[in-house]
Amino acid sequence: MANDFWATNFFFDASSADLVMEPVPEEQRLSGEPTTGFVELGIWAGKEVGVWEMSPGVMSDVEADEVCIILSGAGSVQRTIDSTTVHQELKPGAVFELHEGEETIWTVNQSVRKIYLS
Repeated sequence: MANDFWATNFFFDASSADLVMEPVPEEQRLSGEPTTGFVELGIWAGKEVGVWEMSPGVMSDVEADEVCIILSGAGSVQRTIDSTTVHQELKPGAVFELHEGEETIWTVNQSVRKIYLS
């Protein structure tokens, strides 16, 4: 269930918010013992806005349509764009779009935290 931060607050500190971290499901875990956590902040312009984090490790995922803004951490996400496999660097300030059904592999060296709009 969404927290309606947009209706009640003018500020949310996404960089230090406490997230409940859970182990990545075994079928998605490719290396290490990564965990993920998120908090949904609410809806803006019809889109869900939230904060997501992944601890070090490697996992596979199937994406939804989403814009990501990396706040902290280091790693990469492997994706296929126009039939070409690319490794998108994950670093503070990186902004990119993921597409519905896109298969990705997230490799995280230092916990990555992002804001998402989906």
